[in-house]
Amino acid sequence: MACSATAKIIQPPMSINSTRSPDKSDNCTKLLCPSSFLGPNKKLFSINKTISPLSRRSATVVAVSSDVVKKKKVESNPVSNLLVTKEEGLELYEDMVLGRSFEDMCAQMYYRGKMFGFVHLYNGQEAVSTGFIKLLGNRDCVVSTYRDHVHALSKGVPARAVMSELFGKTTGCCRGQGGSMHMFSKEHNVLGGFAFIGEGIPVATGAAFTSKYRREVLKEDCDDVTLAFFGDGTCNNGQFFECLNMAALWKLPIVFVVENNLWAIGMSHLRATSDPQIWKKGPAFGMPGVHVDGMDVLKVREIAKEAITRARRGEGPTLVECETYRFRGHSLADPDELRDPSEKAHYATRDPITALKKYLLENNLASESELIAIEKKIEEVVEDAVEFADESPVPARSQLLENVFADPRGFGIGPDGKYRCEDPKFTEGTAQV
Repeated sequence: MACSATAKIIQPPMSINSTRSPDKSDNCTKLLCPSSFLGPNKKLFSINKTISPLSRRSATVVAVSSDVVKKKKVESNPVSNLLVTKEEGLELYEDMVLGRSFEDMCAQMYYRGKMFGFVHLYNGQEAVSTGFIKLLGNRDCVVSTYRDHVHALSKGVPARAVMSELFGKTTGCCRGQGGSMHMFSKEHNVLGGFAFIGEGIPVATGAAFTSKYRREVLKEDCDDVTLAFFGDGTCNNGQFFECLNMAALWKLPIVFVVENNLWAIGMSHLRATSDPQIWKKGPAFGMPGVHVDGMDVLKVREIAKEAITRARRGEGPTLVECETYRFRGHSLADPDELRDPSEKAHYATRDPITALKKYLLENNLASESELIAIEKKIEEVVEDAVEFADESPVPARSQLLENVFADPRGFGIGPDGKYRCEDPKFTEGTAQV
């Protein structure tokens, strides 16, 4: 994409279901000014080098569409036009296949009675998790939602630990006390899945503040970045706006990743939001807002590179709206009867794993046998995770009140030092308190 002295406003693509006219002018778009963030360009640069610091602070940021990825000029050397190397492509494919296969197995185990409570699967959205998280280092943080299994896997949490947590076993990443919606790993800096929408965003903002504090106040060598994942339904929640404001005000190293799968449980995004283009909320707070095709891992990765690199340089937060789609219901308890069958069929043809596989084969980055080998490897990993989880022990009753009270005496522990829950009368409601 060539750069000129005049900034060009690139309208983001509308949703397949949108009734808005793409030709209709938008007052919000008209106000956009030159920016130092131009979506998927290889380098970030300021369009107007002479802007004063004061005017730069007051300038609104351009929000651009990821469609510019498709418009890259073909280089004379075809290799240089590839978006990934062979090694990178195979890593992305393996991570996406792991996420899909793991979630498919979760569905089987849920219906066999191995898992309890609500289980929300990630099928169809793998390009977002893989495209972002595989660019992170171990010290970088990830904050997820209730749809968190695949985020944890992409960050490096072993499949055994995630499956065991789903089974409620002591070998799980939270010793069986978190379950499906609360994956956490201190070792891998996965700061949790959160059951209520929006509640993970303040945690992510705090993690980003920690990175900035360590770097600027404690003078530590710290360029850690935090990714906050959440859905389209969360973007009408007050915590979302409050944290965008704080992150922009303090220039925190955080990327807000909206996984817009077009549905908040059974509510269509287009019916619930006055302006369905979520990326516009970024410029409102003085940060870049970007829309990307969340069904294309290579496009997601291009945008993620820019946003993460920008955060590491100390240039502040970015809001990225990834338009994606879940292939299953909201949870495994959802019969998924509200979405139009034609809509589901349309997105099924845009499977992100199928698209990446096609790209790798057509560009001679992988052979069919290499991809089959990866699929076979992942099948074994997932089956091993199920066997491990099934054979692992359940938590002891004495673990029930751990991490609940700083001092459980008088609450869960009686004068004799024993857990009240071990008193047969406890479950009858007649134990002395």
